[in-house]
Amino acid sequence: MVLRAVALAVASCLGLVACSSPSSTTTTTGATTSAGISSTTSTTTTTAPTGVACAARNLVTHVVGSQGAAGTFELTFALHNTSVASCPMDGYPGIQLLDASGTELPTHVVTGGNLQFTDFAPAAVVVAPGATALFNLAYSDVPTAGETTCPTAAQIEVTPPHAVDHDVVAVNITVCGSGTVTVSPVFGQSSPQVQTTAPSQP
Repeated sequence: MVLRAVALAVASCLGLVACSSPSSTTTTTGATTSAGISSTTSTTTTTAPTGVACAARNLVTHVVGSQGAAGTFELTFALHNTSVASCPMDGYPGIQLLDASGTELPTHVVTGGNLQFTDFAPAAVVVAPGATALFNLAYSDVPTAGETTCPTAAQIEVTPPHAVDHDVVAVNITVCGSGTVTVSPVFGQSSPQVQTTAPSQP
């Protein structure tokens, strides 16, 4: 009888633990934004992304604006969501310069800002079906010390933030500084974080 009572007590205790334990998959996340930036009510938000990151296979990536002066140039890229579901982006895209045959060229990616666009903190955006996220890329065609010629990239491989696949975009740019490009975070079309001087045409 004593053993039966002990067994019943253990079973009851285990049942209470199982019923009261929180789910191990429940997490709470929050968006990190720079001071003074408020949420937007458009198709992009500053809420921390949830779910599967935007995949390149569901995006059409292309150059929507460009400008340059004194050897420094800027391109603005659009990542257009062609799927039927919203997807999150947060952070910086991956960049790889390619030649016309698809061979990788030296590429050194600097995240942040430069003379063409200011530095601003990454902010989470959710790209609705049919909506577009943007990012800026800057480079120089002026040779640095030790460079006599600089390679011309005929393509740029773009990997959306946290994605495992990429798009290849046709370009024709000469990039000096051992392939140095400065890349901004992704941002929404009407996001407070918009920092582009290129003529964006979503």
